[in-house]
Amino acid sequence: MAEASVGLYAVHLLSCLLLLPSARGFYLPGVAPRDFHKDDELQVKVNKLSSTKTQLPYDYYFLDYCKPSKIMNSAENLGEVLRGDRIENSVYVFKMRRDESCKVVCRTKLSSEAAKNFKEKIDDEYRVNMILDNLPVAVPRQRRDGSQALSYEHGFRVGYKSKDDKYYISNHLSFKVMYHQDPESDDARIVGFEVIPSSVKHEYDVWDEKNPKVTTCSADIKITPGSNTPQEVAADTHVVFSYDVTFQPSEIKWASRWDTYLLMNDDQIHWFSIINSLMIVLFLSGMVAMIMLRTLYRDIANYNQLETQEEAQEETGWKLVHGDVFRPPVNSGLLCVYVGTGVQFFGMTLVMMIFALLGFLSPSNRGGLMTAMVLLWVFMGLFAGYSSARLYKMFKGSEWKRITLKTACIFPGIVFAIFLVLNALIWGEKSSGAIPFGTMFALVLLWFGISVPLVFVGSYIGYKRPALEDPVKTNKIPRQIPEQAWYMQPAFSVLIGGILPFGAVFIELFFILTSIWLNQFYYIFGFLFIVFIILIITCAEITIVLCYFQLCSEDYHWWWRAYLTAGSSALYLFAYSTFYFFTKLEMTKVVSGILYFGSYILRGKYYMGY
Repeated sequence: MAEASVGLYAVHLLSCLLLLPSARGFYLPGVAPRDFHKDDELQVKVNKLSSTKTQLPYDYYFLDYCKPSKIMNSAENLGEVLRGDRIENSVYVFKMRRDESCKVVCRTKLSSEAAKNFKEKIDDEYRVNMILDNLPVAVPRQRRDGSQALSYEHGFRVGYKSKDDKYYISNHLSFKVMYHQDPESDDARIVGFEVIPSSVKHEYDVWDEKNPKVTTCSADIKITPGSNTPQEVAADTHVVFSYDVTFQPSEIKWASRWDTYLLMNDDQIHWFSIINSLMIVLFLSGMVAMIMLRTLYRDIANYNQLETQEEAQEETGWKLVHGDVFRPPVNSGLLCVYVGTGVQFFGMTLVMMIFALLGFLSPSNRGGLMTAMVLLWVFMGLFAGYSSARLYKMFKGSEWKRITLKTACIFPGIVFAIFLVLNALIWGEKSSGAIPFGTMFALVLLWFGISVPLVFVGSYIGYKRPALEDPVKTNKIPRQIPEQAWYMQPAFSVLIGGILPFGAVFIELFFILTSIWLNQFYYIFGFLFIVFIILIITCAEITIVLCYFQLCSEDYHWWWRAYLTAGSSALYLFAYSTFYFFTKLEMTKVVSGILYFGSYILRGKYYMGY
């Protein structure tokens, strides 16, 4: 029972990673390195516009940027589509190891609608994401601790707003491409991609579309932030877009090129917090185990010293409910469904953690983590059906097909319904995060074409096996349960049971939430796996302890309470997420808040089993 609750709660730790690009740690690169010769063409691709204030991604060409003659979408996997990634070609084309200065790409006249869109995105602090050779563009910034090392932000801002409420656009980009050259040949590999955005009101004598020239910059006049009059965003204004590109040799090897993106500003605090959390949880786990061993040893020793049956009948506690402890609970079929779903998620989480720990989920493989999670969840339907059928047969149930259908459809059905509502809200905002119909059809096909049949196969195998035999016979007449103390009431004991599992993960949860909602990388799967193991141990121990105390009070209705004890930590998770929302995030739209809390509601429903 604890394992099912662990599976449902622990999946949040990994499902939080659905939107994550990646994180810091060991990984195996997901793509093969590319060697470039001098003057080879380098095509910069553009990705979505993203904002931590709205969490609604938009297509790059939603704004009136310079467009190539033909816009082509790059091949996307399922995870990229679900993340809202829209990777397309752009007008930014370089020549390998060929510096360029003040390259004008186009001039655009902003309409009233275009100017309005730019101002809205500047207000919401949207960032432009670009990709070169599968590396995302990064903006170097000075670290907060004052050290010489630089930190990096993902993507550059669309523009900025001045104190006099005027809007200025980042229309000049100074790119720096770092490469590692093979000492034995002329080949080179790209190991870094940085940009410094600037706002420049370009000046020109006569505009020539075929050969545009500006007087604001040249090969001798470099543009730096604040060195020129900024370009204001206003209707019927011409905006000239330009860029510089410099190539710089680097000692960084291709296999280590992601290290720059995975650096964290607060790494010391992170390590200290994780170690501190591990020590506290291990200490508490040792105390729980010691109490359990001493208490059980004393009870069993006293029970073995009884000389007569009359003395045994005078005893109280867990020994008197042995004839009722395996009585099927109320709504036993629903419990089987929940346990099956928990096993499905537990298996998915465990396999995903192992893959991530071994480095198979590379940060360069965008959407790979989400794609793998969806596929693993589908294939783990086999274990969901098997476990729910085995438990259902233990309860001497006969309608295994109905239980199997519920196992295959209840959780995905509720999630899909909430998903449709959230997707409709995103669609109403014209965001690229809205899932297209084709992807929606693919998800339904995975559900009914693969997951449901596998659940039935697992149920058939599990139900055909001999039923698990109870170690003692169940009495025909249920034993009357004595009045319980206030601290042994179901609601109180369940809420108390969720504190320790939540305490085992809440520090790591902070970094995961920061990675999701504040657009940072996360790849510390080694520590995440340790926390996951501690979570399993903690959930099992707290469930056993509280179940033992419940049986000692002669209350044998332990099935549902054992399931909900560890699952109640979802309430603390939701409370912490609410606290995080109001203290760390600055979401400006109602839709963004609905998306935030909607994601936790659909996870939390099954943690608690309603």
